[in-house]
Amino acid sequence: MKRSLLKGAAFAVSVTLAGAAQAADHGSHAASAKIIGLENTEIGFANFKQGPHGVMIHIRVSGLTPGKHGLHLHSHGVCEHHEGFTTAKGHVGLKEGGHGLMNPDGPEPGDLPNIFVGEDGIGEAEMFTTLVSVGTGGANDLIDADGSTLVIHANADDHITQPIGGSGPRVACGVIEKE
Repeated sequence: MKRSLLKGAAFAVSVTLAGAAQAADHGSHAASAKIIGLENTEIGFANFKQGPHGVMIHIRVSGLTPGKHGLHLHSHGVCEHHEGFTTAKGHVGLKEGGHGLMNPDGPEPGDLPNIFVGEDGIGEAEMFTTLVSVGTGGANDLIDADGSTLVIHANADDHITQPIGGSGPRVACGVIEKE
């Protein structure tokens, strides 16, 4: 019995080391976004790092209303606050009827979990997605010819209602730029 446990542990270590070597190959593919609010002031940041199997995203914002806010990756790298950030256009990988992490016909590559903002107005989240890439030229690359944005909505995304999960108007936006 002890012998089989040790073999399993050795296997787990070798997988971890192989994964670390692969991650090093993707470490140079990173991007970031300065997030601006409706008043056209910087309220936070987002960092995007390509890994061997997807993208790690870290977001930190301040000055938003407490509670959950929907997060989406949008297909156009323009954040015009006076337009309510509609210049960011639709979601990355938009597909009719496919919005939502819990949707049997989804999710769209631009769908992300909600961010929770505390009573102090600060929200921070770290998440991982396999549905986009950063600077690799892969499917749904956030660093493409017309760019991409991270958009924060006024309300929580229920992850199934069409077209944006009931998340309401756009309240913040950040253009994703290669580092």
